[in-house]
Amino acid sequence: MDNRISRPEQKARTRQALLDAALTLMEQRSLSSIGLREVTRAAGVTPTAFYRHFPDVDRLGVALVDESLGTLRATIRAVRDGLSSSDEVINRSIGVLARQVHDHREHFRFVARERHGGVPAVRAAIAEQLDLFAAELATDLAADRLRGGPRFDRWIAADLRMVTSLMVNHMVWTAAALLDAPPDSPDAEARVVDTAGRQLRLIVLGARQWPT
Repeated sequence: MDNRISRPEQKARTRQALLDAALTLMEQRSLSSIGLREVTRAAGVTPTAFYRHFPDVDRLGVALVDESLGTLRATIRAVRDGLSSSDEVINRSIGVLARQVHDHREHFRFVARERHGGVPAVRAAIAEQLDLFAAELATDLAADRLRGGPRFDRWIAADLRMVTSLMVNHMVWTAAALLDAPPDSPDAEARVVDTAGRQLRLIVLGARQWPT
């Protein structure tokens, strides 16, 4: 059997090795404090190989944002498909977020640290991903009539984006709270998930009373 790795597979592996190396280096540091040669040394590749994937470390950071939040955004949107109960959407969405944070803590620590960090391109990429979250949620809520939820299809666009931005900011807060919970304490994580669900239900309850 031929065990040789194809060129595209090797290229994908090298790219992922660079991303993983950068995450490891940033466990206790910011992106602005690490250099290209440090990343390539940790990944076991040459600086020339780095430039085949990224023009600089800043663009590697943008790729990490896409890997972290882009995947989460797509996963949570898939959760909303086919669900009719607002409580069910809330429970499933928070459950997905909790699992993602639990399984990829280093990605979310990176996002939490760099959201207000020193690399403009990365800050902009995080803001763009969160804005996409809010925009997609607004589109879905305007199209669907969730049982137990407000009639978002009657809301003006500005008000709908206001409430979805509030929900996305709540998601960011929940991710930060999950990161602060001891990773070996299921009870602590469960408390964060329970509180997050109650708070989102409070947002939905308030939205029912919003004038349309």
